[in-house]
Amino acid sequence: MIVISSCSSLDNLRFWKSDEVDIDEPKKLMSFSDEKALSIKWKNAYKGENNMGSFIPDFSSQNLFFSDASGKVLSLNANTGNENWSAELSFLASGTAAGFGIVAVSDIEGNVIALDQKDGSKLWSSNVKGEVLSKVAIDAQIVVVKTGSGELLGLNKENGDIEWSYRSTLPLLTVRGSSSPVIVDDKVYVSFDNGRLGVFQINSGFPIWDGAISYVSGVSELENLIDSDSDPVVDGGLIYTTNYQGNLNIFDTTQKRSVWSYETSSFYSPVITRGMLMVVEADSGIRSFSLKTLQESWVNDDYKNRDLSNAVNFKGNMIIGDFEGYLHVIDTLNGRTIGRKKISRKPIKTVFSRSDSLYVIDEAFNLFSINI
Repeated sequence: MIVISSCSSLDNLRFWKSDEVDIDEPKKLMSFSDEKALSIKWKNAYKGENNMGSFIPDFSSQNLFFSDASGKVLSLNANTGNENWSAELSFLASGTAAGFGIVAVSDIEGNVIALDQKDGSKLWSSNVKGEVLSKVAIDAQIVVVKTGSGELLGLNKENGDIEWSYRSTLPLLTVRGSSSPVIVDDKVYVSFDNGRLGVFQINSGFPIWDGAISYVSGVSELENLIDSDSDPVVDGGLIYTTNYQGNLNIFDTTQKRSVWSYETSSFYSPVITRGMLMVVEADSGIRSFSLKTLQESWVNDDYKNRDLSNAVNFKGNMIIGDFEGYLHVIDTLNGRTIGRKKISRKPIKTVFSRSDSLYVIDEAFNLFSINI
């Protein structure tokens, strides 16, 4: 199997040279109307290189759980950033999941490790015989794990025993990265490297239905690369999905099929807020649609080739980071930039929010809490 090492490496697959303007050159930042002031509330620094942006934190109660590549797992006060406890494990491969009293991480040897949320003590470790590049999903009885080899597994939450497994068909060429399983109403929703969405019973792993986010249409393996590295978004009986060189696709959970699609290429989950559906495209363009009509609303090309991070909804606005360490605030109704601040010298890899709190992780494992 041939694996492309990172999303950013796809930008370097160029087969031409020219003395003209480089179409891959990052667009320079344009002036904007400064309506939203951004400030850093607190910052913590950790170890390693977060090149893929796969180290995503999680929350439980007032605590934020985070881990870095060196193997450090932490419980932090989400408001102050102060440490509650920390645990030292071996080198980790992906981010942190928390729920139902446990914290789960995955190391580079394919071990899924569960810790006690209260004090960080180790509860169990289970080897899934495959690299885990995305955070797991935790339910009251099952921990759902997706491996880089396309296998989906259900582990017993109490002891880590494998309760069930499902193996998807893996294409010859994939992007190095992986989407996380999503649990909603006792069902597991997963997007796979072959460009398909799968829905499973959580207790048995039984496949309920699946559908294609997009189909291959090229003649080479590179043209047929339709990897889906974005988590499905389940909202109001619909499932919103994206994939690389594929589609923004909406599935209906009742009809168990696709009901709308738009051809685009994206590494990230779409954002839904204020009656709008938005997607960050692979070239860092941003495109929006009205949820009522599914007609295109606005397009923002101000950040082309700036290697944008994922986007999140925060208080009705879209928040997104770029390769120069800038954080941008975009009005979701018209696509205008209404706030901006350089918070790091390193690329912003992950933006995430919870309630009234916004957090950012850069490539050097700096964790920021941001006020807007």
